[in-house]
Amino acid sequence: MSLWVDKYRPKSLEQLSYHQDLSDRLSSLATTGDFPHLLVYGPSGAGKKTRIIATLRELYGPGVNKIKIDSRVFQTSSSRKLEFNVVSSVYHMEITPSDMGNNDRLIIQDLLKEVAQTQQVDLSAKQRFKVVIINEADSLTRDAQAALRRTMEKYSPNLRLMLLANSTSNIIAPIRSRTLLVRVGAPSHTDIQDILSQVAKKERFALPPRVSERIARESGRNLRKALLTLEALYSQNDKLSDTTVIPTPDWEVVVNGIVDVIIQERNAPGILKARTKFYDLLSHCIPADVILKTLLFKLLERVDTELKPEVVHWAAFYEHRLHQGSKVIFHLEAFVAKFMRILERYMSGMLDVDMDM
Repeated sequence: MSLWVDKYRPKSLEQLSYHQDLSDRLSSLATTGDFPHLLVYGPSGAGKKTRIIATLRELYGPGVNKIKIDSRVFQTSSSRKLEFNVVSSVYHMEITPSDMGNNDRLIIQDLLKEVAQTQQVDLSAKQRFKVVIINEADSLTRDAQAALRRTMEKYSPNLRLMLLANSTSNIIAPIRSRTLLVRVGAPSHTDIQDILSQVAKKERFALPPRVSERIARESGRNLRKALLTLEALYSQNDKLSDTTVIPTPDWEVVVNGIVDVIIQERNAPGILKARTKFYDLLSHCIPADVILKTLLFKLLERVDTELKPEVVHWAAFYEHRLHQGSKVIFHLEAFVAKFMRILERYMSGMLDVDMDM
């Protein structure tokens, strides 16, 4: 039994109910003889993957939905063996090289070279090239992106790349210049409410407008999060009403606990407590940048206005360091320590003013 977010995922570009102009452009590209490399970017939950799979269906037909998952083993120069999962069909391959950390260049070089050196096996296929979808392209190392650029230049007759990213800022200029940039914006609150209502109708239960409005607002325009929240609410309540409480996700409750520790303790034991909670979040696969962003917004709600510019500055600083380094826990802890110092200095200044008065 699949989740609603997968069960009701549109299968074609015509079924997508928002950003219709973008769907029309992708459909037009699929019908042309010269399909380009794509760099599809936008916020999480905007529907990037859904549009890419729908575009593949336009290119090759329903055969792209017949997928299999293979486990591949790669060997590094130090004889270390890496196990890597590949999702593929006859017409395309989907990979996430950034899961391998600094070894992502090896995955890019070996897999793409293997795909690019083989011709399309289905002689009845509309297109003669294969497609490789690369998830989290903005998390690839510079070496992996350089290898990707060389592959694009050398094997373009047999290969098309579809890169998925949240932002283009971490994509090197040579790749951006060799791809068609497609921005998928987050759906509006109205779009999300319409989709939630459609899902509720198909599942045959009543969804009060106020509940769908609250879900859309609290999801942060993330359609995936909104659908998961709706399914969780439906499974926990016999009947939804305007007073139905939308529970806070468990990981956000943990972040709230970190905020309490940071503000109340402001000392070394407080940093150790925050570290334990950070490890708890990371072990449950919550991305480090999501943790830092959520922590920042919750801290801004609880500090004075004059401190906010400095706090935002250091959050941006440590987010950049987080993407550059290999141990994310160091940079999360560094931000916590920096915020404690900022708050302690501010509180000391307030105390001095009170004593002078």
